[in-house]
Amino acid sequence: MPKNFLKDKKNRRLLGWSVFASVMFVYIWYLMSGLPSLEQLENPKPELATKVYSIDGEVLDQFYIKNRTRVGLNQLPKELVDALIATEDKNFYEHWGVDMPRFIRAMTKNILTFRLREGASTITQQLARNLYDLKGANENIFGKMTRKIREFITAVQIERNYTKKEILEMYLSIAYFGRSAYGIASASQIYFGKNPSDLTLSESALLIGLLKGPGTYDPFRHAQRSINRRNTVLDQMVKYDYISEAVSKETKEDQLKFRPADESTTGIAPHFVEWIRQQLIAKAEKYGFDIYRDGLSVYTSLDSRMQRYANRAVEEHLAEIQPVFNKQWNWKNQSDELRQMLMAAIRNTDSYREATTSHQRDSVTRAFKKNHFFVDSVKKDAQRIEVGFIAIDHHNGNILAMVGGSNYKSFKYGLNHVTQIKRQPGSAFKPFVYTVAIDNGYPPCFELLNQPITLVMGDGKRWAPENFDHEFGGKKTLREGIKWSINLVAIRAIMEIAPVKQVITYAHKMGIKSDLPPYESLAIGTGEVQPLEITAAYGIFPNEGVYVEPISILKIEDKDGNVIEDNQPTRREVLSPETAYIMTDMLEGNVNGGTGGRVRSYFWGPAAGKTGTTQDYGDAWFIGYTPHITAGVWVGFDSKLIHFTTADGQGGRAAAPIWGRFMKYVYDDKSIGLPPGYFVQPGGVERDTICNETKKIATQYCPDRVEEVFNKKYLPGTCQKHTSWHWKEADDPKNTINF
Repeated sequence: MPKNFLKDKKNRRLLGWSVFASVMFVYIWYLMSGLPSLEQLENPKPELATKVYSIDGEVLDQFYIKNRTRVGLNQLPKELVDALIATEDKNFYEHWGVDMPRFIRAMTKNILTFRLREGASTITQQLARNLYDLKGANENIFGKMTRKIREFITAVQIERNYTKKEILEMYLSIAYFGRSAYGIASASQIYFGKNPSDLTLSESALLIGLLKGPGTYDPFRHAQRSINRRNTVLDQMVKYDYISEAVSKETKEDQLKFRPADESTTGIAPHFVEWIRQQLIAKAEKYGFDIYRDGLSVYTSLDSRMQRYANRAVEEHLAEIQPVFNKQWNWKNQSDELRQMLMAAIRNTDSYREATTSHQRDSVTRAFKKNHFFVDSVKKDAQRIEVGFIAIDHHNGNILAMVGGSNYKSFKYGLNHVTQIKRQPGSAFKPFVYTVAIDNGYPPCFELLNQPITLVMGDGKRWAPENFDHEFGGKKTLREGIKWSINLVAIRAIMEIAPVKQVITYAHKMGIKSDLPPYESLAIGTGEVQPLEITAAYGIFPNEGVYVEPISILKIEDKDGNVIEDNQPTRREVLSPETAYIMTDMLEGNVNGGTGGRVRSYFWGPAAGKTGTTQDYGDAWFIGYTPHITAGVWVGFDSKLIHFTTADGQGGRAAAPIWGRFMKYVYDDKSIGLPPGYFVQPGGVERDTICNETKKIATQYCPDRVEEVFNKKYLPGTCQKHTSWHWKEADDPKNTINF
């Protein structure tokens, strides 16, 4: 630049205009760079909540960062829309995105005071602000002015792309109403527990009033302030002739009934919903969706009516057995267990983890052990009886109900005792052994010794199993073995007629995914399994030998209703219908007078099942089915150091009542409409009368006869002992009869 360049007035003016033009160019570039693109304008993507539906249409829960649901204008009361326009933008139908007289007046005041006192935003400008990030680099006066200009330009573009109706729909679907409610659908549920179509004029006015300041006018925190704001909205509606003065006066006298602010938000199936969330997260990468922002509709298999009955059955049963256990459990006799649990709890505290030296850790440990509140809380948590309940439609694999824990009313995160634990099933595993025996051609009346045996295990240790009642002797049939859950019969079966490797193969084929130990002890359930997998495996018996993979997500749709995933049942035939039916016939005996007989205190429809009890009453099971539903119950404790102390911990007492209650409630509910039903006997099965002594087809001379079922391929021969009236003579030549 020449030395005397700035001395020339014309040059200074030229330089000033150049600088001004440069600054304006940079500012306009900055301004335009913050505007939404054409694609964003034509396809706005507000964050929408994903809804999870039950099979009968109930919303189970939502996943969201911003609890927002899109809603059509035809789903809203006219008074709600009138209240919005009267309060927020009286000239909405006349302007083209910006109310220019109002905008100029407001901007003039802001410039003169050098403060952004008035917004003058139309509904369209507010929509622009909510849909797009239009902020400046910071929120000083310059940044705020920049944002207002961007809102101005974007609002005009929105008006060019959308009708007034569409603008109102978008606005009411994304506006913030406080308490994590984005959109009128979420707000009406959170504040009043109803759908927006059911809102009254008074409720509509209150919700519209919240738009000015959701925190300021929160009805739960500032009740009178929110009512005053509602009345202001009603006054505006009178002012612009949407309602009469009389209607306004009457509405102001309405007593609003709010949904309790502290009402539980866990829903009826929190463990199931969390499991659904985990599955959706796993699918997100495959499909490219965001479950917290994309407004998916997830249709599940769960039946809300059955779920409520499952909750009820669990709650009623735990209310009976928890107090009894609390009285029986004595920590003085369990000092070692308490010491281990206390140390585990202490190590999990922040204080212990932050300690850097052994001296500090010892000090923290001593302090916690002296803290009676801490010790009592550890005891209480350890003593809490847990439960896992799952009900499945075995015909299509639909999971109908799931209770993942005793804490279903307050569940946030934690163990799902249906899908996230593995426990020994005890005698509930025996049906897999007997299935192999039946499939190998042995009939239910086949006898095995009920005698003690000593086995050498894989680790070299000797194992001498016993029956639960410590009694033994003679022979028992397979049918008796499963009815009364006789351990020695099951072990003899796996040793003599159902080899352990074959049992493992069958169990895996039937749906058990867990690894199983290849030892004879497997016959009494020493391998750990997941409640969901063993329950689904039992469903093969009533489903004529067909396994159906459990399914929870039926369909996923995007926000526009396009199907992302549509799941169909996955089936495979694993048993013959004959074997499946014979097993059902045997398992009916367990319910009708066997170890599962307590089911009949509640439910008298056709049913079959098996109890399970592990050593020291650590785990209690009952898994069973009707012609329509297969359900499994596990009852126990999170810590394996805790266990039931009496026979109350048997599967028949600790678990079967939950199953029985659930089935009673479901079958009694006429709205569900399940018929009594029956187990269908296939053509390949034959019922015949056998001699109870020889276990062969009875003759007319057999003195003691019972009915039995057989696979026609494996019919036993005819009794050769009782072939005439003279069978006693033949049996004992000294015993003669004179005619």
